[in-house]
Amino acid sequence: MRIKAKIAVLVLALVFVCHGCGIYSFSGASIPAEAKTVSVEYFPNHAQLVNPLLSDNLTNALRDAMTNQTTLDVVETGGDLSFEGEITDYKTNPAAITGQTAAMNRLTITVKVRFSNRLDESKDFEQTFSRYEDYPSDQDLNSVQEALTTTIVDQLVEDIFNKALVNW
Repeated sequence: MRIKAKIAVLVLALVFVCHGCGIYSFSGASIPAEAKTVSVEYFPNHAQLVNPLLSDNLTNALRDAMTNQTTLDVVETGGDLSFEGEITDYKTNPAAITGQTAAMNRLTITVKVRFSNRLDESKDFEQTFSRYEDYPSDQDLNSVQEALTTTIVDQLVEDIFNKALVNW
């Protein structure tokens, strides 16, 4: 067999394998073929300590993940797949104590998520996700907050995405 024919056969085989279980993306998402839309509702901040940008950042990061890692159309409400929830905790605590003082502090963000799959309700879930990042105690939270929250939000979005759409 010539090389072009072998490549064509390989590509065709790959298409059939990937198409067999619905839509598959290279992000690892396994989405039913009949799913066309996803909605991500605004995640309000109900934490006692409120970062005014956190709700927007989390909501937009989850919407961006749906846009960039799936072929689904993002709609305002009523998607075939739907995410909603709220930020339930945003806190900083000492993480590592040396002698009588903290050497490191820990910023923790907790989010409660409700995922609905209109096409297969057995995939629905309600779960709390929590992630944290440590920072030196000699640094003020305000000076490191933006970088820390960006990292934590990225981790939370990955956790939420994997729980909802990656069926390993």
